[in-house]
Amino acid sequence: MSSPTDKTGSRSPSIAKDGSRPGSSHVPSLREKGSDLGHAEALTVDDAAARRAAFKIDIVVIPLVGMYYLLSFLDRSNIGNAKIAGLTKDLKMSPHQFSVALTITYVPYILMELPMNLLMKRLGANRTLPIMVILWGAVCAAQGAVKTYHSLLITRFFLGALEGGLFPGIVLYLSSFYKRHGMQFRFAMMFSSTSLAGAFSGLLAAAIQNLHGKRHLAGWAWIFIIEGAFTSAFGLATLFFLPATPRDINWLTEHEKSVYMQSLADDWSGDNDSDGEGQEVFSWSEVGSVFINAPHTLLLCIPLFFSGVTLFGLANFSPTIVNALGHSPNRSQLLTVPPYACSFVISIAAAYLCDKYKSRGLMTIACSLLAAIGYAIFLGTSHKHADYAALYLQIIGVYCIAPCLSTWNANNVQPHYRRATAVALSFVSTNTGGIVSTWLFTTPPRFHTATCINLAFSLGMALFSAIAIVYLKWRNTQKHAEVARLLAEHGAGTGPGEWDSKEERRRLGDRHPRFEFTL
Repeated sequence: MSSPTDKTGSRSPSIAKDGSRPGSSHVPSLREKGSDLGHAEALTVDDAAARRAAFKIDIVVIPLVGMYYLLSFLDRSNIGNAKIAGLTKDLKMSPHQFSVALTITYVPYILMELPMNLLMKRLGANRTLPIMVILWGAVCAAQGAVKTYHSLLITRFFLGALEGGLFPGIVLYLSSFYKRHGMQFRFAMMFSSTSLAGAFSGLLAAAIQNLHGKRHLAGWAWIFIIEGAFTSAFGLATLFFLPATPRDINWLTEHEKSVYMQSLADDWSGDNDSDGEGQEVFSWSEVGSVFINAPHTLLLCIPLFFSGVTLFGLANFSPTIVNALGHSPNRSQLLTVPPYACSFVISIAAAYLCDKYKSRGLMTIACSLLAAIGYAIFLGTSHKHADYAALYLQIIGVYCIAPCLSTWNANNVQPHYRRATAVALSFVSTNTGGIVSTWLFTTPPRFHTATCINLAFSLGMALFSAIAIVYLKWRNTQKHAEVARLLAEHGAGTGPGEWDSKEERRRLGDRHPRFEFTL
């Protein structure tokens, strides 16, 4: 079946008789070529242009947002390093008060996620992301000047408020730049910076705390000051370099922009205006639709909550866990480095496989079980070398899960404001889990209760991921049947106002029969 031509002269994506989705290499201007040989050559050239564009985007966007998130994770979790460097002793804090200080960070963090995601398209990610980095870096540095427990609580509150929109904002930002099944590899490169943050945090803390006494400041104060000041400086330096959309990147040629934007539109990726034919208007009904008719998003919020408990528990307490095994504070800082370095490499490899096979759920299940084995070993032995080996499995498993779940959720929700809401909701779930994690590690040195709960939640992630796979597979089967029915009753239906028109695809997003969910 040939593709009909619309009023502008461009062609809608080809529609196969079997109801399959259109290919991602569709470029309308090149389908005008005459001969089959010329057509094939043109597609090859344009595929190459799309790959060049993706590479040019990768080498700038991924390092910038990766560094943003590394600094975010570093500045939020370095309180764990400050704790064993003397923070709680100097401020006369009890374990309960330390948990309160962690918890108060997450409350404004959660409250800011949805508003910032909805505002980002209007204000521009190229402004909102670096400004957030500048401001929370300043607050992080201010923690080094606190003299009382209550002043620490104030700085932790504002740290959470200013940093809250970053992670969901980055996920939403990347989803507008990359195809659905090319996103996890990029997201993992960004997110795996948390593994580097865990590694660098130990190394930096071990080095910085040697400044103890300089200018009459404690070593833990220098950890906050130096890391926070660098964060603000980096945010300021990148304020004018981060592009708002792929169309705004001035280091792409016009041809590369055109090809790349069309490839996003053909792949149900990017924003609704990826094909340059209109921009989505904000609607509260689209925000509310996530809660009404996006059960797959609500279903994934359960393993995302479990992921938040395990992830932030390790982020905030891994130095404490290692220290409880009998190591000195300085050695404990250094021993947290190797597990995070390993998780960095394995997370990238796992993401590559997920994108290659267009699958998220199976890798989530495998990594959840790996983490569960680590928690089980920690429960079953009291030998410090075995416990340290178990920490490797926990960190590798838990840190590989987060990119899978986050990308899985973003892959399956369109259009923009619906996706923005779903992404924010998923991180509300994750950070609610973060709040729970702050109250679990209260019984050193074995942390029995925390380990039991994390083991149960790791198994829960595997279970609910399996349920999500079954549900999404069933929904795809329904969609295929609906496409077959519509083809039989109405034909291709690609004209203005018809069921498979560009306008209907843009309006319905993942609710359109042609949209196929990622498993």
